[in-house]
Amino acid sequence: MAFTKATYDYLDAGGLINWQLTAKTSAFTAVSGEGYLVDTSSAAITVTLPASPSAGDEIIIVDYASNAGTNNITLDPGTLNLRGATDDLVLDNDNQTARLLYSGATKGWLVTTEAGGGAAAAVPDLTVDYLVVAGGGGSARYSSAGAGAGGLRTSYGSTSGGGASAESAKTFSVGTNYTITVGAGGAGESSSNSVAGGNGSASSITGSDITNVGTAGGGGGGRYSVNGLLGGSGGGIGQLAGGGTPGAGTTSEGFAGGPLIDNNLASGGGGASQVGNTNGNAIGGDGVSVNILSSTNATTSSVGQVISTDVFYAGGGGGATLAVAPAVGSAGGNGGGGHGGSRVTPSQATNGTPNTGGGAGGGQFNANGMNGGSGVVILRYPDAYTITRGSGLTEASGSPFTEGSDKVSVFTDGTGTITFS
Repeated sequence: MAFTKATYDYLDAGGLINWQLTAKTSAFTAVSGEGYLVDTSSAAITVTLPASPSAGDEIIIVDYASNAGTNNITLDPGTLNLRGATDDLVLDNDNQTARLLYSGATKGWLVTTEAGGGAAAAVPDLTVDYLVVAGGGGSARYSSAGAGAGGLRTSYGSTSGGGASAESAKTFSVGTNYTITVGAGGAGESSSNSVAGGNGSASSITGSDITNVGTAGGGGGGRYSVNGLLGGSGGGIGQLAGGGTPGAGTTSEGFAGGPLIDNNLASGGGGASQVGNTNGNAIGGDGVSVNILSSTNATTSSVGQVISTDVFYAGGGGGATLAVAPAVGSAGGNGGGGHGGSRVTPSQATNGTPNTGGGAGGGQFNANGMNGGSGVVILRYPDAYTITRGSGLTEASGSPFTEGSDKVSVFTDGTGTITFS
């Protein structure tokens, strides 16, 4: 903007300001009673507000180069409040000018006047929606049941796992470390006919100022006389009336494995929205459709199972057949559940799909069990914020995605910290 004497007079109307007329081109700490021309032509700039102001102190910040819409000016209050919270204030409109008044410890710095760029920009609350899916269970060997899907919890949409309503979004804090863990799929059993498949591993979001969000790994699939294991969703039970019991699901995360069907068909594993076998003989229970990430971006990042415009997670594995027919075992549930195997075409059994939390399909005749699909953690938050990811945590290709006025970050493996700024 044209920085005229009239503008100086307008800004100075509320009190004496000592203008620093050499434009600032890098990060600096402001001094009470001064006005600053901030030039973000080359890069965004952070202005740290005074650490020990007195009530009545004022500061003025001006977008000198009319470029704050591209390279933002961030006002950092440090340990003090700014508009009643310790969150930063980002000036992200070209020509924006903010006059700040220190009001005292309760509300801290307040924006009292703005000129040249419309209303003073305020960063939206850091309200974060989430989807947390644990790793799916693995299956037993030798004509075994489908494994249970990983537990699922979400705040996005209307429905979470286990038939529960969607949870409330969480309010995160700028500058605080949060730990994200993405659970691995459970291992298929490869040596013993008397052991269920392995449970999947848990996924979680933890932090000092939020209620932790954790999900249980999917239950391993059973077989003749071997119980299905409990988990986020439970593992199914094998054929031949061997006396086994399907595994239970975890409340508000998933459902139980299916019961015994007949002597030639192992049952399906539980899914996040259904008990195993619900859709037919030995079919894995369906997962939940959660469109926190669009179907297009889910395809790009290789997460979930895309069906039309919906994205499903945490489907149970299908059971195997011991009979000569059918030639293919039962289907997995929507959400990455693996297909069960068959006596006549052993190659038909499949693993749970990676980054869906899908349970493994039941191991085919005289063959090893299959592996569960790994889980996923997805965060959706206002696009004014940026996530810095620490080592040990893997982010999907293309993440973060921009969807409307939000960013969506997709984490697909490992354990590590994230920090919002």
